[in-house]
Amino acid sequence: MTFSIVARCPRSEALGVAVSTAVPAVGAVCVYLRAGVGAVSTQAWVNPYLALNALDLLDQGTNAENALAQVLEDDPAAALRQVGIVGADGQSAAWTGSQCTCWAGQLNGPSWSIQGNMLTGSATLEAMREAFETSGEHSLAERLMRALEAGQAAGGDKRGRQSAALKVVHREAYALLDLRVDEHHDPIAELRRVFEVAQRQFVPFVEGMPTRDVPGRAPPADVVDLLLTPPQSRPGASEHPNAEMQVLGRWLGVEFAADRTAHNLATYRAILEEINKLRTLDLSALHPAVIFDPVRTYAEPSFRTGEA
Repeated sequence: MTFSIVARCPRSEALGVAVSTAVPAVGAVCVYLRAGVGAVSTQAWVNPYLALNALDLLDQGTNAENALAQVLEDDPAAALRQVGIVGADGQSAAWTGSQCTCWAGQLNGPSWSIQGNMLTGSATLEAMREAFETSGEHSLAERLMRALEAGQAAGGDKRGRQSAALKVVHREAYALLDLRVDEHHDPIAELRRVFEVAQRQFVPFVEGMPTRDVPGRAPPADVVDLLLTPPQSRPGASEHPNAEMQVLGRWLGVEFAADRTAHNLATYRAILEEINKLRTLDLSALHPAVIFDPVRTYAEPSFRTGEA
């Protein structure tokens, strides 16, 4: 049902998981991480307690292989499960039960584990391994994204596509990055788009949050300035054509055909530019209670009908 990569960055010691499947909400049930402890993807016929208990064992000093063996021993339906584990020390382990739907299997190496079931074939995992191992100069999050993209390009889930997730933890108990795409026709491509926006808008915010060592930490001035800017004016915000089409659709009250996005954007570009200009205006000095939304007025029934 799923293909995933669980990994640790030997440079930063960050831990992460990237996963995709053809059911909704894969990030909600398959991905488990604990900073300084380990990362787990539990999949196929999912048992979340395999991941939760494995993380507890890792936290107690058990290595990945023994932790996996212990949690599987306590699961009477272990043959239906698939699990990949990487500990904070870089040791990895994986399991593919005999009753997982074919094609199913795993690869694992120092600091990474790749696994999948109900795939088009082994090429999915091989492509993920190559993408991960040849991108060592990049951040862990980028390497995980590349592995996921390579797996999809090589075949992925044989049923199709529906959801994808990427999560990375570093030194703090909260995640550095936790992104999910659900019920989407191309979830990995959409995850890439969201990831690029998050790299510029969200990660700087998280990196400026309080830490255990510095609990009173204030956000950097440049991050404050960034987040006080309207979302559509921030870096990366205008790179997704569907977002612009949603603005047009709400303003005009029209549902645009997905296969005519480029044509419609060209036709209504002048209107979009005016909307974006208006959205950048700071009207707080004139009317502090108002946050300008150029769409709301035109969406009101009274405006459309001319009623007072």
